[in-house]
Amino acid sequence: MVGVSEGQSSARAPTGAQAPASPRVPIGRPLLSLTLAAMMDEVHAHSGAVYLLAPDHPVLEMAVMAGLPRAFAAPWERVGLSAPIPVSDAVRERRLVWVGGEEEMARHYPRIAMVLPYHFALAALPVATPAKAYGAVFVTWPGGHPPELSDWERDHLTAACDRLAVRLERAAEQSLPLAPEPDLLAAPLVGGLAGTLGTVEAARMVSRLPYGLCSLDVHGRVGFANAAAAELLDVPADRLLGAQLWASVPWLNDPVYEDRYRAAMFSQHVTSFVALRPPGEWLSFRLYPSTTGLSVRISRARAVTEMNRTAPPPGRAGTRLVTISQVLSLAGALTETVGVEDVVQLVADEVAPAVGSQGLVVLGSRAGRLRVLGHRGYPDPRVVERYDGMPLSEPTPGSQVLRTGVPAFFGNRAELERLYPSPVHVSGFAAWAYLPLIASGRPVGTCVLSYSAAHHFATEERAVLTSLAGLIAQALERALLYDAKHRLAHGLQEALLPHTLPSLAGIEAAARYLPATHGMEIGGDFYDLVPTQGMAAAVIGDVQGHNVTAAGLMGQVRTAVRAYTAVGQKPEEVMRSTNRLLLDLGSELFASCLYLRLDPVRGRAVMSRAGHPPPLLRRPDGRVRVLDLAGGPLLGIDGSAVYPSTEVDLSPGSLLVLYTDGLVESPGTDLEDALADLGRRLTELGDLPLDELADALVRHGGGAQERLDDIAVLLLRALPDA
Repeated sequence: MVGVSEGQSSARAPTGAQAPASPRVPIGRPLLSLTLAAMMDEVHAHSGAVYLLAPDHPVLEMAVMAGLPRAFAAPWERVGLSAPIPVSDAVRERRLVWVGGEEEMARHYPRIAMVLPYHFALAALPVATPAKAYGAVFVTWPGGHPPELSDWERDHLTAACDRLAVRLERAAEQSLPLAPEPDLLAAPLVGGLAGTLGTVEAARMVSRLPYGLCSLDVHGRVGFANAAAAELLDVPADRLLGAQLWASVPWLNDPVYEDRYRAAMFSQHVTSFVALRPPGEWLSFRLYPSTTGLSVRISRARAVTEMNRTAPPPGRAGTRLVTISQVLSLAGALTETVGVEDVVQLVADEVAPAVGSQGLVVLGSRAGRLRVLGHRGYPDPRVVERYDGMPLSEPTPGSQVLRTGVPAFFGNRAELERLYPSPVHVSGFAAWAYLPLIASGRPVGTCVLSYSAAHHFATEERAVLTSLAGLIAQALERALLYDAKHRLAHGLQEALLPHTLPSLAGIEAAARYLPATHGMEIGGDFYDLVPTQGMAAAVIGDVQGHNVTAAGLMGQVRTAVRAYTAVGQKPEEVMRSTNRLLLDLGSELFASCLYLRLDPVRGRAVMSRAGHPPPLLRRPDGRVRVLDLAGGPLLGIDGSAVYPSTEVDLSPGSLLVLYTDGLVESPGTDLEDALADLGRRLTELGDLPLDELADALVRHGGGAQERLDDIAVLLLRALPDA
């Protein structure tokens, strides 16, 4: 979309001369096309594209593609800057993104691998100066490229993108308009048969061969077909020339066969398939690719015919693979969503840019009223949020579509006001698509796509939007269910854990709980602080699992510990009694536990441990040690287990740190190293107020983006004046 000649873009008016006032016009050379072609030639890439950032939205738009038809990348012609694809990552993170093959693509970008499951390598780079990002470039190589990008390839690509960014910056400074540029593909088709082979004798030779030969350009269009190919395909040669093979041969009009052509073009490897020519003869197709197209050899697959394989179902629709690609890409993305907010963000990032929409609202319903589940693109949120809580009986298009399940399309404001005279359009938008979100046979919401300019919704576009709404509805239904379970889980967790810790004479206490990020964010970690006559009891434990069952058992264990404490049992007796309780309950879950009786007057603490991580003690002088307490097995395993107790000094100013294993255990981390690190942090931070210290410990231990386990921390400090 930029046409700038390098020489003219840097020209300056002579000193003292007044430049004539005239409108800026696009300038000669196609900057993007030439840069991309040179870049691909330098590193021997076989395809690539340049994206430019949209001026007013965080969206990357494909400006030029080379080496392959643009339809190959149709799902990603317009992508949100936050989309998890290589070009977006390259711009966001200002770095080169390298994908060395299909396995690496499946691991890091599964949605792309789902749509393009071919053997190729890809590099994506930002086009940016230190001050501003202008877009991105990607280039691809056939499957034979080494798994790593070489230093000289990296240097060439980076330097080319840097030069392009400087030229775009210069064009912007001079207010040079952006003009469209053509994609760079192979040379146009040459009509006729023999002429495409060069000499008459070569054409005669090919015509005498007993198998069919034809050539396809990068679009899949036939440029040459010998007589044997026309006979085998049962299509006259003049109908083949200039048309895509699968479009001119009805029984090849199947995405499966078009996919083989794409696989050959992407991987640059020889590819083959067999297809049934009605009524019962199988043909073998062998595709020999190059960067300019394909040579296809066609022959009878007699062995397959004799096996009498079942033919594919007749009359199957010839859906273009690009439509399937778009649906697959969205379906793959929707499987990654969890909550309603995830679904709204995905639609805003990927669906709205792809269909050219600038605004989005997702509506649901509860108790007969509209609920605004999320929105994007509205400068004034109040325009949307005033509909939250509106009765479904109100005559608005959102409620009407949600009630009836029938989509509504308004190409301009007049069409909308004709049916809905109320001021639903006070948003600055000029066209709307109201799509019912129907899952499991019932409407679960409405997706409203808003357009900043009048928009004609053709029949095909309406069908595509309605189909996409079906995919969104499935994800939204799952998300609504997840959010409901999430609220239930959090309510249960809050009910089972103490809301506040009691005030104790001579003891200062603070506690924190952080759920795992997997499962329902509810688990079996628990803590408690129980006042007793002249003393206090503290407990921390961990019931295995991250579900409602674990949380329920945790509540039973915590209640039992309180009961055994109230009747005056010693720490070792409390552990034995709780162990027997778990066995009597018949639960298949186990629990770790650390129980202690505090005597601040004597400055002592008596502890008993059941398979729980050892506590840490920070002395008043700042020294920290791990208390290697004797203990017994996990609760709920052995009815005859004993849990010996240990008495430790708890002089004024001492700090006891009790925790669950989520604070110190993580994949690839040695437990001793983790405990040593925790000790160092206690030495440095131990004099902080207890609430600040608890926050710091949990923040450090729970800082990972994905926590596999819950974290519970209970801090107990003996006050100096006790």
